[in-house]
Amino acid sequence: MGQLFSGTAKSEALYSSFSEYFKKFKAENKIISQETITLIELYLILEDLPQANNEITSALRKLANTPLNVAVIGESGTGKSSFINVFRGVGHEDETAAPIGVVETTMRRTPYRHPNIPNVVIWDLPGIGTTNFPPKDYLEKMKFCEYDFFIIISATRFRKNDIDLAKAVSMMKKDFYFVRTKMDIDLENEMECKDTFSRETFLKHIRSHCVTMFKKNNLHVPPIFLISNRNVSDYDFPILKAMLQNKLSTHTYHNIMVSLPNITEAAIERKHTFIQQFIWLEAFKDGVLMTIPVVDTLKDSDVEKLKMSLNHYRVLFGVDDATLQFMAKDSQVPVEQLRKIIKSPYLLETKKRKALEGMLLKYMEKSASANGGLLATGLYFRKSFYLQLLFLDTVAEDAKVLLRETHSRN
Repeated sequence: MGQLFSGTAKSEALYSSFSEYFKKFKAENKIISQETITLIELYLILEDLPQANNEITSALRKLANTPLNVAVIGESGTGKSSFINVFRGVGHEDETAAPIGVVETTMRRTPYRHPNIPNVVIWDLPGIGTTNFPPKDYLEKMKFCEYDFFIIISATRFRKNDIDLAKAVSMMKKDFYFVRTKMDIDLENEMECKDTFSRETFLKHIRSHCVTMFKKNNLHVPPIFLISNRNVSDYDFPILKAMLQNKLSTHTYHNIMVSLPNITEAAIERKHTFIQQFIWLEAFKDGVLMTIPVVDTLKDSDVEKLKMSLNHYRVLFGVDDATLQFMAKDSQVPVEQLRKIIKSPYLLETKKRKALEGMLLKYMEKSASANGGLLATGLYFRKSFYLQLLFLDTVAEDAKVLLRETHSRN
């Protein structure tokens, strides 16, 4: 069974560390199955470290390569297919485009690949509420349970079907965005009907009405975007596109993360737990075959990779720059006011590098015991591992701070 190592003491220590780490989590909170955990433990007991390393690598690769299925839903005629084409960056005449028209053109659920985001499949669903797809049969026919994330498209006014769809998605504990399209047409109609007109006041009124309808129906208020599919540089479309691309690009954790909106601090903490396991498994895999401690210093290339990790975590927890801009716009406060109450954007600033080193030393001491006493058992982690955990902790706390801030304003 592969190459067997003579270092029995190390194998026993690795087995103990691995086993004790995953005992801390309930079955529903583990990112890999108990069957996979048991198999890795077996290879560690048998001192077959290369095979244990291979199994961990395979488990991580499987997590990273699982497709992310995004459903675009709403009534017929709201601009679902047009939105999909614009977001994918394809023209309506392109052979890969979703068909659009003045009559209902989507008669069956149709998948479309995003050209620039791997493993993301965007599903164009027929409109709910038509004679072909009445609400009572819609969820079953459209196989709602198969999607990871939803975008509810609405137009003209808030309707009962919008609420029913939001309730269905919420009951499945899935995350969703609410997108109000055709704002250019709404604005033109409003300008024709009134002598005095304020674009800002009108948009604020539309957004406020959407918020009220969600609250009135005891639903958490999702991110709400007011857009025009014909003018993608105006309204909320630029922010929506940035937020959605960021969210979908982090598909490595999608089956864990997308179903966990930041509704409560408990949900944020659960996200934290899942990603911590992913980081730990990556570090464990890298350390399994290491035979001597590595006393490493952070190089420029390491710092660049850490910047990517930090930005990745900020997107997952909704504290990235695009989301902060949206939150500031939605709360009508300057974005800098929100940035002042969080810490993660500034962690890798050059002027704070020494302070970060000091935080890192304290964090390494704390983590050595909190994560199974790994340094004492022969498994050696690089500084970048502890920095990733430090980044994760900081970002999760930022998400909680922003949650409290937005709740206090509602």
